[in-house]
Amino acid sequence: MIVLRALGRLLMALAILLTGAWVGLALWFQLPFGQLAVVVAIVVWSIFVVAIVLNELVKPTWRSRIVYGLAFLAVLAWWSTLHPSNDRDWADAVANGVTGTVEGNIATLQNVRDFDWRSEIEFTPRWDTRHYDLDKLSSVDLFLAYWDGPALAHVIVSFGFDNGDHVAFSAEIRPEAQETFSALGGFFREFELVLIGADERDVVKLRTNVRGEDVYLYPLSMPKAAMRQLFLSYVDLGNDLAAKPRFYNSLTANCTTVVFRLIRALDPGLPLDWRILISGYLPGYIFDHQDHPPGMTLDQFRSAAAISERARATGAALDFSTRIRLPAPPVPPPGDAAAPAP
Repeated sequence: MIVLRALGRLLMALAILLTGAWVGLALWFQLPFGQLAVVVAIVVWSIFVVAIVLNELVKPTWRSRIVYGLAFLAVLAWWSTLHPSNDRDWADAVANGVTGTVEGNIATLQNVRDFDWRSEIEFTPRWDTRHYDLDKLSSVDLFLAYWDGPALAHVIVSFGFDNGDHVAFSAEIRPEAQETFSALGGFFREFELVLIGADERDVVKLRTNVRGEDVYLYPLSMPKAAMRQLFLSYVDLGNDLAAKPRFYNSLTANCTTVVFRLIRALDPGLPLDWRILISGYLPGYIFDHQDHPPGMTLDQFRSAAAISERARATGAALDFSTRIRLPAPPVPPPGDAAAPAP
């Protein structure tokens, strides 16, 4: 009995400590005061939490638990008043989210981004209105852009048409003009979610040629009816975000989970998998659920999808989408020596 009581105290103290840490981070990211005032608020809260935890470990009382519970509920009440918005001073690259209309077979997209990027801070902005014939929809490709190690990749879905046009959709954080990305802040309503519709020469080339990221292209096997439905789902998402803004969340509402939800709406039998959350490992998920040549290994599958070198070789060429899809050199089987030079 004594052991159970001690274990109960320990678990209660741990719960207070964890929820207290969450509140501290929420205060850091969301209190609308100067940095000094925020630091003071976090210090005061930390002293309060430590006192409650020590009390719980030494001589717990229901009074201290009720006091902490009321304080935590007050924070949650404040947290519930934080609402996303589409009306802020946005960074140039996310100034507009894509929206669209569909009449018959013609989809008209507004605010398709087609920036000419010279560096991340030097660019020529262009926002276009473009028309796409859904009867000519011919392909769906998934791009993975690795920006911080093997576990983290940004996901972009691109639709191709018979006339060579491509339009890519990218669910992204929407930072304000002076904000920078924070994965931790993404858990604490720091950013809104935006859907960018863009030319591949913008959204893919930015990552390969300007940021120097490793980018891979994976064609998705999909019937034309499903391609069309997925395209329309992106149009609906863009319109919905324009009407009802949402917060970005690093775990539950990010570039990967948005794509998975849209595709799973087409195929409810598509299995959940840990690789959906850790997007850098999506190639393994795709390899397991898409067709590929018999005998191909996962490493060969990934190597065949690499496009960064071809993208960097395009220079200022306008046919970027065609060039990155040129056949890749054959990948030798593991362990095979390179053929000797003639």
